[in-house]
Amino acid sequence: MSDVLSAEALTLGYDGHTISENLDVVIPPGSFTAIIGPNACGKSTLLRALSRLLKPQAGQVFLQGREIGRFSTRDVARRLALLPQSSAAPDGITVADLVARGRFPHQSLLRQWSDADQAAVDAAMAATGVADLAGRTVDELSGGQRQRVWLALVLAQDTPVLLLDEPTTFLDIAHQLEVLRLCRRLHESGKYTLVTVLHELSLAFRFADHVIAMKDGRIVAQGPPVQIATPELMKEIYGIDAVVIEDPGTGGPLVVPLEPDSRPRPAGATAAAGSGAQVTAAGAPA
Repeated sequence: MSDVLSAEALTLGYDGHTISENLDVVIPPGSFTAIIGPNACGKSTLLRALSRLLKPQAGQVFLQGREIGRFSTRDVARRLALLPQSSAAPDGITVADLVARGRFPHQSLLRQWSDADQAAVDAAMAATGVADLAGRTVDELSGGQRQRVWLALVLAQDTPVLLLDEPTTFLDIAHQLEVLRLCRRLHESGKYTLVTVLHELSLAFRFADHVIAMKDGRIVAQGPPVQIATPELMKEIYGIDAVVIEDPGTGGPLVVPLEPDSRPRPAGATAAAGSGAQVTAAGAPA
């Protein structure tokens, strides 16, 4: 297969109101794909359609080469897991009990809890670093801990495709990095295809290897970060003037917005704010 998840000619909307029309999407297998774009441009709507939570007004979604509507709900849940933008845990539920709910798609009247289920839960909690929180209630955890617990639930579902809707929303920068570094480790394991909606461009271009850029309900561009992070596309998508420099941490693209009527400074040294010192482009004292 050339793709594990794709869509053709999608028209999406709610209650008769159309948000997107004629969307063609390809998620490469094994990729870490970030969907970016301004608020209300259709990112989460697209993710909901890819997960089959939203039925398209027109067009089709394909999962592993098959039209997704031809799968049963249980079969979809065994192939694809979704972490919604807002997740609420029942009051008083422990971490272990919440993560165990990821095994529901694998249960039936004839197949109850098994050693394989417990092994999947244990592996998911170990991968997300929440094993030591197993006996604690979810509502007493920090934001970053809770997000890792939700990711553990998704991992316990044991699907090759993971869809994450704004997994870093409301988290401070330390917890955003914590969650996305975990996603990167999952990606690098070679076992998953990840698709996530992200707002922060620096994080999207740092962690993803494939980017879908949207605006006003349409897809403007799809491709690797170096092809998406251009001044021209940033102007088209966000209406901002920007320069693209090398991310000193990864060597990838880093978008730096410009103030109105400002001009990019010459390459090389620049005055440090509030002092007479100079720093190089790498940030070291000159």
